[in-house]
Amino acid sequence: MGTKTAKFGVGKRESHDSSAFYERRLQQIALSDETTIVRSDVRNRILTTTAENMSDLASNSVALMITSPPYHVGKEYDSDSSFEEFLVMLRQVFKETYRVLEPGGRAVINVANLGRRPYVPLSHHVTQMMLELGFFMRGEVIWQKAKGAGGSCAWGSWRSPSNPTFRDLHEYILCFSKGRFERMHRPGRATISKEDFMRDTLSIWDIPPESAKRVAHPAPFPVELPRRLINLYTFENDLVLDPFMGSGSTAVAAVELGRDYVGYEINAQYAAAAEDRIRNTARVISDVEAAPDAAVIHPITTRTKRQKLKLAEG
Repeated sequence: MGTKTAKFGVGKRESHDSSAFYERRLQQIALSDETTIVRSDVRNRILTTTAENMSDLASNSVALMITSPPYHVGKEYDSDSSFEEFLVMLRQVFKETYRVLEPGGRAVINVANLGRRPYVPLSHHVTQMMLELGFFMRGEVIWQKAKGAGGSCAWGSWRSPSNPTFRDLHEYILCFSKGRFERMHRPGRATISKEDFMRDTLSIWDIPPESAKRVAHPAPFPVELPRRLINLYTFENDLVLDPFMGSGSTAVAAVELGRDYVGYEINAQYAAAAEDRIRNTARVISDVEAAPDAAVIHPITTRTKRQKLKLAEG
C-alpha cells in the first residue's frame, strides 16, 4: 500500500502520494511544453574559446551540463576582474547553457563558498542566478571532501570566543533542470546500478579530492563526481557539456560511461592536458574491452577495470 503526506511527523516513502504537499503551492512555476531535441554535430571536442558564446552548439542539443567554474580566489587561471564582473561572466555562461540544454536537460554546478572576512556565499549567488535565468532547482548535494580538517589552521582565534571560524570540509553540488522535471524520451540505455542509484540519490557524497599535481591543474575535481552525475542523469550516447573544462574530469567520466562530451577551455595548455587524459582513458578502455573478461555491461563495471581506468585518468 502506498503512503501519503502525513499531518503529523513523517513516515515511509514507498509509492508515496505527495499531492497534499504540492497542493499548498509553495512556489508557482510554469512548465515548458517544448519537446524539440536537436543532435549537435559538435561532439567529443574541447573548444579553446570562452563559453560565454556557445554558438558552435545548437539549441536544445545537450542532455547534461556539469561544471566547476573558477572561484575568483587568485588561482593562476583566474582573471583580474572584479567579483561583480566575475558574476556577470558566470551569468552569461549559464544563460548560454540554458539555451543549449534540451527540454528537461540538467545543469549541475560544483561550487564552494569563499573567504572569512566576510564569508561569501557563492553557492547562494549561483542558485539565485540560475533561478532568475529560468532553471528549476532540483536539489543540492553536500560533497564532503574529508572527515577532518587535517593540517588546516584556518580556525580564526585559537580557543577563544573572540573570532573563531569554521574550517570547511565540503563543497556544494547544485542541481537544476530546464523547463520541466522529466527528461524527454529518447533512444539510449541507462547504466546506473541499483546500488549506485541508492547511494547517489542521497544528499551527502563522500568523495576524496583530486590531486592538483597528478592532473597538472590547480583546482581539479575528481572524476568520481561527474561519473556519478552522468550515470544518474543521462543515457548512453547523450551529450555532456562542461563550459569550464579545466583538467578534463567531466570528459573522462563521459568517455568511461559511453557518453559524448563537449567542452570549453580558454587556456590552451589545460585543454591539451585534458585531451591527453581523454585519449589515455579511451585507449585503456579499448585495451580492457579487448581482454578475455570483457563481457561486462560497461567499461567500469569490475574492480580490475576501475583500477586500470584510475591509472588512465592521470
